[in-house]
Amino acid sequence: MNSETSETYLNHPTWGLLYRICMVDQSQELFTTLYAQRLFFLVAHDEKGIKFQPVGRTEARMMLENRLRNLRRGGQSIEYDQLTNIFKRTFQ
Repeated sequence: MNSETSETYLNHPTWGLLYRICMVDQSQELFTTLYAQRLFFLVAHDEKGIKFQPVGRTEARMMLENRLRNLRRGGQSIEYDQLTNIFKRTFQ
């Protein structure tokens, strides 16, 4: 299964249900609150468990723009188009 096309949710202990926006790297993903999409979290997972790191809107936007650039350079047009739609819904 392609990780860019599957929907992933996590339950944050304080903020409730989070929606995955995109992978940042092999062990980190960018999530946002499901309904308001105003709070962003960098979620890291390793053998010790899951860690939530709050990130600002500007930093989250930069992470998403970097992921879009990498997808475009890699010729992954389907994932690029899907993530572009998420970008537009989230930041514009």
